[in-house]
Amino acid sequence: MKAYVFPGQSAQFEGMGKDLYESSELAKELFEQANEILGYRISDVMFEGTAEDLMQTKITQPAVFLHSIIKAKMAGDDFKPDAVAGHSLGEFSALVASGAMSFKDGLNLVKKRALAMQKACEATPSTMAAIVGLDDEVIEKICDEIDDIVVPANYNSPGQLVISGSISGIDKAVEKLKEAGAKRAIVLQVGGAFHSPLMEPALKELGEAIENTEIKIPVCPIYQNVNALPEKNPEMIKYNLIAQLTSPVRWTQTVQNMAKDGVNKCVEVGGNGKVLRGLIRRIDRSIESEAL
Repeated sequence: MKAYVFPGQSAQFEGMGKDLYESSELAKELFEQANEILGYRISDVMFEGTAEDLMQTKITQPAVFLHSIIKAKMAGDDFKPDAVAGHSLGEFSALVASGAMSFKDGLNLVKKRALAMQKACEATPSTMAAIVGLDDEVIEKICDEIDDIVVPANYNSPGQLVISGSISGIDKAVEKLKEAGAKRAIVLQVGGAFHSPLMEPALKELGEAIENTEIKIPVCPIYQNVNALPEKNPEMIKYNLIAQLTSPVRWTQTVQNMAKDGVNKCVEVGGNGKVLRGLIRRIDRSIESEAL
């Protein structure tokens, strides 16, 4: 069984998509549609922008989404997934690629998500930190003990978990996790505390937008971040998609569940093609992985 997987933030790179625009009429058409939907020329930022430009949440999210969807659509009839999954933002790409959502609706939701998240980040300064070399249970326990907002946010692979919270909460957690034996505990250069209660202000706005978006039955199951389980029911997909904003991304569990269900090959679609493949190798070496 083959699963197609879609990256989120951190998969961007300078010049992303320029080669696709210049070599494919389909890609050019989709880029121009995206420019119109977004109300600015994101293609110019993707092709010519600096790494710093591409790190802005309001740019990164639609850029990575767009790159993934163009790659999937360029594959044409060869794009035949038995399952799909996406890491955080990548869940929106997975839904569009699997036919559950239109390109226009998906991009509009990603635009709203990015702006709402950026607004929440600006309202309450916050951050995330990558913790390497500790069991998930140890990290969870230490987060629970801290008298500030700090929670597990991304279960990326065994021994690699990203935590999210207030700046003071993350600082306290990093110190305690180093004392507990973490090989690395590094505060990340991100816009804010994604997948944490600090994203609550963005939840109402995005939740209403998702509720008002048509979601169809996808061509194959989508393994969703919130529970790492396969789903095809449109109402449950909506429910899980809304919950995703303030809940952890259970990527380790997603890959483990896909493997249990018979997936033996994962194809990473979009971005630099390296982020998810690296995590998948660390989670289950029996799964073959490649980039589209």
